[in-house]
Amino acid sequence: MRAGQRLLWFAVALVVLQVLVAGFAEWVAPYDPVAQDIMARMKGPTAAHWLGTDQFGRDVLSRIIHGSRTSLFVSALAVGVALVAGGTLGLVAAYYRGWTDRIVMRAMDVLFAFPVMLLAIGVVAVLGPRQETAAVAIAVVYTPIFARLLRGPALVICESDYVTGARAAGATDGRIIFLHVLPNLASVVLVQTSLLLSAAILVEASLSFLGLGTQPPTPSLGLMLSEGRNFLMLAPRPAVFSGVAILLLAFGLNLLGDALRDTLDPRLRGGH
Repeated sequence: MRAGQRLLWFAVALVVLQVLVAGFAEWVAPYDPVAQDIMARMKGPTAAHWLGTDQFGRDVLSRIIHGSRTSLFVSALAVGVALVAGGTLGLVAAYYRGWTDRIVMRAMDVLFAFPVMLLAIGVVAVLGPRQETAAVAIAVVYTPIFARLLRGPALVICESDYVTGARAAGATDGRIIFLHVLPNLASVVLVQTSLLLSAAILVEASLSFLGLGTQPPTPSLGLMLSEGRNFLMLAPRPAVFSGVAILLLAFGLNLLGDALRDTLDPRLRGGH
């Protein structure tokens, strides 16, 4: 097995493990993530609480497991919406060209003009701080990325012989776009989705850290990090462990994206 394949399988195993732990949080977590035990506040790691407790006596490990599920859910929902919206706009722009291409891409350029966090904060400020709003904000931020990413290679594919043949055979525009053009962009979509999921984890954590994402008492990694910063000198463990959890989630998805790119890109494949 080549080094690139070993890296890919390691990344897949890491991401699948994280998704399974988060998905089955009710069965994996040893405690209710919002249950308080005031008498056990700010305790260090013990046999009862492997990662200790926070300022309300809540089990840190349980909150990290449930917080990981929150982060993965919000990020996956946001990237999924961005992929559908931005990918469709990019494919339509590449297929019809002309004024359609100009209007769509100029609209995407307007969104690109805003810094990522500033645009996300603006969306949350309009819609209100909630878990669903954070997903919408991240989706708005990443829609132009997918649109521009798919438009480039789609321009080349739309000029290929099999697309021309499909037009000559009387295939509808929708059939050509989604059955002839989109399947040839699968590798690009897979790689970019993995990489943007990694970035979305960080954006979601940042919004929650600022109090603009998931609201208490619902566990969120960014919210845990924000709450733990007030007790860094007294008990830094909740903040440190939640930060490590964010790091591992982003690292796993980013590693998966890099491994997929190395495996699926023929120009990189020959280097292994």
